[in-house]
Parts: sequence; C-alpha cells; structure tokens
Amino acid sequence: MITNIYIDGFNLYYGALRNTPCRWLNPERLCQLLLPKNTIGQIRYFTALVSARPGDPDQPVRQQLYLRALATLPRVSVHLGHFLTHEVTMALVTPPGQPQKYAKVIKTEEKGSDVNLATHLLHDAHLGRFDIAVVVSNDSDLLEPIKIVRQELGKRVGILNPHPNPSRALLPHIDFVKQIRAGVLRVSQFPTTLTDQHGAFTKPAAW
Repeated sequence: MITNIYIDGFNLYYGALRNTPCRWLNPERLCQLLLPKNTIGQIRYFTALVSARPGDPDQPVRQQLYLRALATLPRVSVHLGHFLTHEVTMALVTPPGQPQKYAKVIKTEEKGSDVNLATHLLHDAHLGRFDIAVVVSNDSDLLEPIKIVRQELGKRVGILNPHPNPSRALLPHIDFVKQIRAGVLRVSQFPTTLTDQHGAFTKPAAW
C-alpha cells in the first residue's frame, strides 16, 4: 500500500519538538518507525521561512540548516508558505471594574501551510498517487479535505499526532491515529554531520 506523508511543519514543531533535543528530526526515519508495514512514497513537508527576531537573530540560520538536511532525503519535498507581520491593537488583562486598556503589539501569522497541504493532499489523491495518506498534524482545519479524500476518492487517511491529545473533530473521519512520542523522536534524528553537494554541515549548536 503506497503511503504518502503530509507534514505540517509548524504543527509538528510546536506540538512535539519545541524546547526538546529532538529538533534535528529525520521525518523519513520517523515515518518508517511509526508505519513499519507501509511502503512510504512521497513525503511532503510544509513550512514557511522565518525571520530573525531581536531575541533570536540566528533562527533563520538554524531553519536553513534544517531545510538543507531535508534536501538530503530524496523522497522529501519542501513546500513554502509565508509569514505576515503587522501591528495590531489588543486588549490587556485588567482587574474587574477597571477601564479596559489596550496595547499595540506586533503579530506574526504563518500563512499558506494548511492550504498548501490540503491542496497537495487532494491533488495527489485525484491523480491516484497513493493508497493511504498520512497527515502529520492535529489541525482540525484539515477536516474537509480529509473527508473528501476518504468519502469521495476512496482513500484511507491516518494521522500521526504530534500533540498530547488528538483532535476530536478529526477522529471520526480518519482510519487510524498514532501518537508521536518522545522515544520515537529520539531515535529518528539525523546524524550530527551531513554532506550534500555543497559540502559538510552540522546540526545547529543550540539544538
């Protein structure tokens, strides 16, 4: 059964990888361990390029190293969305009976990953590129494309869930769910040093 993987990179990062020593993750190895009976076809990884922040100027450098690591895996393709940053006014927490106060904040929103994932999931299903689709996300916004792939196109869909609890909205509409736990993340890491056509590079020191 050909199985294609669709990874929401930010959902995976914030659900299972952030503030852990497992951020140098090899997604191909992860999927092989969690789906040992499946024939892995294509792995699509959806993310957006981050920008430097005052408290973390090296964030883009680390991300580029990770994208470079992903590029060493022939079955993995990276699909980029984008970030929108704008100034908004938001309410502050105030004691009861006190007048409401507001503050201007810089809001950053990642755009495109969920739409891109849904688009490729549906397109690949229409073209018959897989028997089973596995979505690495817990985002209920993906419910409608998952329902169409199962009900209209007759494909099986599973979830590899990076969050502590699976989405209740998704559960009735998928064929299976597996939790991504710390143990499998630890044994699914890239080697510290990798080599590509540009030479050798290493895991970010902060990771």
